[in-house]
Amino acid sequence: MSSTHSVLLTTAAANDASEHRPLIITLFAAFVLATLAITIWAGRQTRSAADFYAGGRQFTGFQNGLAISGDYMSAASFLGIAGAISLFGYDGFLYSIGFLVAWLVALLLVAEPLRNSGRYTMGDVLAYRMRQRPVRTAAGTSTIVVSIFYLLAQMAGAGVLVSLLLGITSDGGKIAIVALVGVLMILYVTIGGMKGTTWVQMVKAVLLIAGTLLITFLVLLKYGFNVSELLGKAAENSGKGAAFLEPGLKYGLTPTSKLDFLSLGIALVLGTAGLPHILIRFYTVPTARAARKSVNWAIGIIGAFYLMTIALGFGAAAIVGPEEITASNKAGNTAAPLLALHIGGVDSAGGAILLAVISAVAFATILAVVAGLTLASSSSFAHDIYANVIRKGQATEKEEVRAARYATVLIGIVSIGLGAMARDLNVAGLVALAFAVAASANLPTILYSLFWKRFTTQGALWSIYGGLASSVLLVLFSPVVSSKPTSMFPGVDFAWFPLENPGLISIPLGFLLGWLGSLLSKEEPDRGKYAELEVKSLTGVGAH
Repeated sequence: MSSTHSVLLTTAAANDASEHRPLIITLFAAFVLATLAITIWAGRQTRSAADFYAGGRQFTGFQNGLAISGDYMSAASFLGIAGAISLFGYDGFLYSIGFLVAWLVALLLVAEPLRNSGRYTMGDVLAYRMRQRPVRTAAGTSTIVVSIFYLLAQMAGAGVLVSLLLGITSDGGKIAIVALVGVLMILYVTIGGMKGTTWVQMVKAVLLIAGTLLITFLVLLKYGFNVSELLGKAAENSGKGAAFLEPGLKYGLTPTSKLDFLSLGIALVLGTAGLPHILIRFYTVPTARAARKSVNWAIGIIGAFYLMTIALGFGAAAIVGPEEITASNKAGNTAAPLLALHIGGVDSAGGAILLAVISAVAFATILAVVAGLTLASSSSFAHDIYANVIRKGQATEKEEVRAARYATVLIGIVSIGLGAMARDLNVAGLVALAFAVAASANLPTILYSLFWKRFTTQGALWSIYGGLASSVLLVLFSPVVSSKPTSMFPGVDFAWFPLENPGLISIPLGFLLGWLGSLLSKEEPDRGKYAELEVKSLTGVGAH
């Protein structure tokens, strides 16, 4: 298929969508209004800091597992992974594998001890046996930076998705869409807190699984439920032949790309256990047993979803084709919506309806995830930095929650600005960067705090700031930001670091700095406090 033909098809798709634009807008508006209603309802029940930060710790293991799934299955999962598979085949599916395997680390090492040891944020755990102010400042800084990296992906996904549906091609229009998502996420968090955010995430998880199941069923039906035939057609239509179904199309071409794959894999597997918006979900259940149960539910739901990304990605390659996908969006982020349009019929009402439904589900995904991320970062600012550092523990609950709401507005504004710049990048790649930053700065400090009695305040600061600075600097000087047509700034070249993901360097460095900082510290670790933390984390005695 020629590139001209692809552009014509994409234009036809957009025109078809425009004929049914009232339906599309109605579905979007219905979801937004429904979730705002849920948020207002939950907001009326939010009376204390525990309600705002942790939903009153009233959610069951199943409810929290569903909410975790809604929080985790982001725009990267639905849009980015489908696009990566449709363009790179087997190598694109590696994102799905990495995202799922990561939950084993979270389940085995983090979920229960963190739930038992903390109150509202990661900073609670880190500061338990160390000097409060410097450690909480570092934890809050890291949480906000990781959350903003993750928010970039969701904003980029929103811009691409709504632009496709509404036929918006101008940069100004796309930026306006990003701003709209930012305003909605500010409303969700400031009004509903954790209760509202959790219910929105639960609704979104159900919608996403249902929508993905529908598309998977229709794709498999088209090929007589013969997965081999689907993969064969995808390989044939990709223009890459058998190589499309084998490792190496994206990550095996050069020694550098092989290292990039290794870096990506490490970041995905270790990053989940350090993501702030996932960590705070463990505080919304009443017991550690419920935290463990919620992770088990999340693994089952998320695992089923990632299996279905095979049908989404390879189905898009087989039915839509890579030329039309890249003509619509260079990074492949529109593969899933275009697949919905084609599987329903490009020139039919069915295609437009399916496109509208799937796109509304994807938009729901984005809104739910940005709300969780914003809540995590604003909570960390209010609880760790404002209440415990600036006010030295003297702030009232009312003042703390007010500070969280002000922080939400500020973080929303920053995210809108950065999201507007990142609107043309692949959202799965952007999320992988957030995972790398989380695994470099947060995970080493959490594991050392929970399991190493020799860990000190200096070790924690070296680990957090060292992992954070190294990962962010390497990203800034990588091909993600400059030197390539798909970079954030394609017209310039200052990418002296060759890998697109910094995890291979920054994650070991974060662990190394935590170890080295503790050994070189003149401070004697508080072994009594460590013994208390160990008992608390393993048994739940004294947990909130």
